[in-house]
Amino acid sequence: MSERADTAEPRPDELGDIAAEQAESRHDEDDRLKGEFVSAVLDAVEADDRDLARELVSPLHPADIADLLELTPSERRGQVAAALGDLVGAEVLSELNDYVRDDLLDALLPEQVAEFAAELDTDDAVAIIEDMEEADQQAVLDAMEPEDRAAIESALSYPEESAGRLMQRDLVAVPEHMTVGQVIDYLRDNRDLTSDFWEIFVVDEAHKPIGTCQLSWVLTCPRSVAMADLMKREQTLIPVDMDQEEVALRFQKYALISAAVVDGSGRLVGMITVDDIVHIISEEAGEDILRLSGAGEGDINQPILETVRTRLQWLVVNLGTAILAASVVGLFQSTISKYVVLAVLMPIVSGMGGNAGTQTMAVAVRALATNQLTSSNTIRQIAREFRIASANGTALGILIGVAVGLIYGNHDLGIVIALAMLINNLVAGLAGILVPVTLDRMNIDPAVSSAVFVTAMTDVMGFFSFLGLATVWGL
Repeated sequence: MSERADTAEPRPDELGDIAAEQAESRHDEDDRLKGEFVSAVLDAVEADDRDLARELVSPLHPADIADLLELTPSERRGQVAAALGDLVGAEVLSELNDYVRDDLLDALLPEQVAEFAAELDTDDAVAIIEDMEEADQQAVLDAMEPEDRAAIESALSYPEESAGRLMQRDLVAVPEHMTVGQVIDYLRDNRDLTSDFWEIFVVDEAHKPIGTCQLSWVLTCPRSVAMADLMKREQTLIPVDMDQEEVALRFQKYALISAAVVDGSGRLVGMITVDDIVHIISEEAGEDILRLSGAGEGDINQPILETVRTRLQWLVVNLGTAILAASVVGLFQSTISKYVVLAVLMPIVSGMGGNAGTQTMAVAVRALATNQLTSSNTIRQIAREFRIASANGTALGILIGVAVGLIYGNHDLGIVIALAMLINNLVAGLAGILVPVTLDRMNIDPAVSSAVFVTAMTDVMGFFSFLGLATVWGL
């Protein structure tokens, strides 16, 4: 199919043929929606052929429909969503990018949003409602059934990005005195129970979890076996106020499928499942990478003004560190004026130091985020990075020293740049781990601020060591 910019819009009578072609292959080899398919859906909507648009989209998974809406130009999303009608349901909304979802929610009545939220698990419903304006949020809550509203309001009372926001309240919990047969009958007779669960939580009289039992154990054991004899008493309990990143680390460390969430008194209040954790791990990893670069959320659907404001604040900070580095260079103007080649070579020292510092910093930030770097092994890791920086600095110093000596025919200059390279690599290695660790000890997110400090230190020390040594050496 040709690019839309190069051909006339297809006639309505041609759209049926396009639909047949696109129905055969909607995804590319990487399981992404093809551009041709997206264009075919948009063409059908533009031609006001809603039946064709729905025919094209109806076989898609809710996550793919969400991708389709995200790939649609922002000014046309409302039109596409209206054409697809009930295909854009609660599951699609829960899969949407936050900014795209907000655009669609703005076009819906509170009653419609409340209806969607009622169809979802508590955690997904909270994800939809929590970012709404307070007045809109209250209007949606007022339109919900009392039981659903109470669950959402309870979840919203917990801190953002905590286990309380992440958990779902629909779970299966039984007392320890029940037998396997009684549990099976209970599951069959209660149609209101959640249909998505992998384990059953066993609780005492105070509704505190005392063990877990996998569903497969219940199905394969005799009916007469007591749950107290079948359950596994060792379990990982998640405090309701635990940060979602720590929750994800526990799931990863202990290979959990689901886990019980308990309140301050130890009572069972919800559960978290691994499908939610997959999203959290992806989200947290992406956030750390973007924060290291100062790009904020880095979302391509984020409004331009918000993106400019987020990036500009860090660029201004970087401008300040650049001025600081330039002032160091200014201290050695007389040395540079006598031997101009220094101005040509000094960016090499600072640039290589910056790269080395970024490598160490990235490893340190990740190690802190995954609890691999703790107070018990900090000194050992600092010593490790010092040895690595020494080896790299020595190797790079010899390479650049020999090259500069041969190119410029000045052995003293080669020695100076070699020593400066070694010094700045040592500074970079130490700064790359000490800065994140220090910020973490101060309860400051090292992913947000480390890059600015590490870059400033390597630039300043790179210029100072090279030009300072050149001055002392009498070049």
